[in-house]
Amino acid sequence: MTVLRELVRSDAPAIRRVFAGASVTYLGRPAMTGPEAEEYVARAMAWSAADPVEQFALGAETGGELIGIVRLRLVTPQYGRVGYVFREDRWGSGHATRAVRELSAFAFGTLGLTSLGARHHPNNPASGRVLTKAGFTRTGVLNGMIAYERLRGGEAGVPIGPAPCTRK
Repeated sequence: MTVLRELVRSDAPAIRRVFAGASVTYLGRPAMTGPEAEEYVARAMAWSAADPVEQFALGAETGGELIGIVRLRLVTPQYGRVGYVFREDRWGSGHATRAVRELSAFAFGTLGLTSLGARHHPNNPASGRVLTKAGFTRTGVLNGMIAYERLRGGEAGVPIGPAPCTRK
């Protein structure tokens, strides 16, 4: 079972493991250092304490072990952007899909959002499979990334053309 929870300071070493190796290949950044992991956790804790909260960074945990991060940034009062990173040794196990589903349920149910968006690098089709299994629909290409959308209730998003695109 994959459980989402707020991050705590003691998560920094686990966050560093998440943002390492092949997990950062498509993020456009090198592996995270110890101080960067501590700073990331501090930022996530500050985001959670903000009023109003504009961004959530939650740890994905299984068996008491933090194995990934899911993020939700509130772009408008009705629309959020989803992101996620999981440790390489946990790829292919369904944890990312379950975590994105749970984050989506939180966004639609608790927060009352009406739509979610997500993007992945075109050379990372596994991330697209995660989104599809979590109920997202591919809508096109945006700024060189493959774009997906999910509407509350599971309706498919409206396909968009090649980048750039604008939201209505």
